[in-house]
Amino acid sequence: MQHQSFHSEIRAQTLIETIWPASTALNAMASAVRIVLLTVTGSLLIWLAAKIQIPFYPVPLTMGTFAILFIGMAYGWRLGSATVLIYLFEGAIGLPVFAGTPEKGIGLAYMMGGTGGYLFGYVLAISAVGWLAERGWSKSTMAIGCAMLIGNVLIYVPGLLWLGILFGWDKPIIEWGLAPFLLGDLVKLALATALFSMMRVLIGRQKS
Repeated sequence: MQHQSFHSEIRAQTLIETIWPASTALNAMASAVRIVLLTVTGSLLIWLAAKIQIPFYPVPLTMGTFAILFIGMAYGWRLGSATVLIYLFEGAIGLPVFAGTPEKGIGLAYMMGGTGGYLFGYVLAISAVGWLAERGWSKSTMAIGCAMLIGNVLIYVPGLLWLGILFGWDKPIIEWGLAPFLLGDLVKLALATALFSMMRVLIGRQKS
């Protein structure tokens, strides 16, 4: 009992739980509907974000990582992980959910290509950011930014490793997989941090 109480104390309420609480009073059906609606909606938001391209230097910004970091912080690690797994399943069965699909391929063939490591990184990132959010890292702008930075690194690591396995460990790693995206990812990280912080404050004021 003490062990359970300790974990309930250290776990912070996520943004989505503030907006739509998962009350223990809900019956099993209502709880299942809540989970399905949130995860499917989240996967559709990631899909939409992946298709957004904003002119930027040196490459256009796509907003997929923005959505991953934001949803991880808002949902927590369980709902966040389920959401990104649904998104990847949608892609695996051939839906054009990824940036560059269907033009650059589709389904498992696309997922095993150069972007495959980054897609795996999505799972690591959303889980880590969500776990940190549940430990109180969503309560300050600095902590939110640090959590999202950790998530961004966890997207890069498997992404760059997979590029190295496929294409070699010299130019592909830096020139293809890292350098063109660093500035844009910093901008997206700052935007996600600012937007989440503002939403947290606004919703907190409405609830109080």
